[in-house]
Amino acid sequence: MTVLRPERPGEEAAAGASLRIGDLAKETGVTTRTLRYWEEIGLLQPSGHRGSERLYSTAERERVTHIRELQNLLGLTLAEIHDVLASEDTLERARRAARADAPTEKRLGLLADAIAANLRLVERINERLARITEFRDECVERGGRMSARRAELEAEARPAGRGGPAA
Repeated sequence: MTVLRPERPGEEAAAGASLRIGDLAKETGVTTRTLRYWEEIGLLQPSGHRGSERLYSTAERERVTHIRELQNLLGLTLAEIHDVLASEDTLERARRAARADAPTEKRLGLLADAIAANLRLVERINERLARITEFRDECVERGGRMSARRAELEAEARPAGRGGPAA
C-alpha cells in the first residue's frame, strides 16, 4: 500500500490553489459537505479564497486522498486520522525548519515535538493492532467451533451402512 504523505495545506501560494470545493470533491470522490466538515474539525484547510469560494491546491488534493486512504485502507477513525496528520504536520515543520537553517534550539524543539507525536501515533496503531488481533482470534475460534459442529452434524446424518457409526 502506498500512503501519500502530503505537506500541510497552505504551503503553496493562493495562485496555485486552482481547485474549487466542487472540483476537489469530484476528483477525490468525497462530497463537498465532507470537505467542509473536515475543514471544521481541522483535517483540511483551503489554501486560499476567491470571494466566498474555497480554493484548494495540489497539496490539499493529496491530503484528501491521504485521508481517504487512512479511512478506507486502514479503517482509521477521524480522531485517529487527526493524530496521524498532526504527527506528519509536526514532522514537516521540523523538515522545513531544517531546510531554512533555523536555529538549532528551534529545530531541536520541533524534532522533540515530532518524536512525541510519532510515539503517540505508534501507541494508537499498537492499540488498533491489538484490537484487530483480538477480533481475528475470536473469528478463528468461532470458525473452529462451527467446523466442529458441522462435523458432528454430518456424522449424525450419515446412514449406518455408509461409514457411519454401527448400530
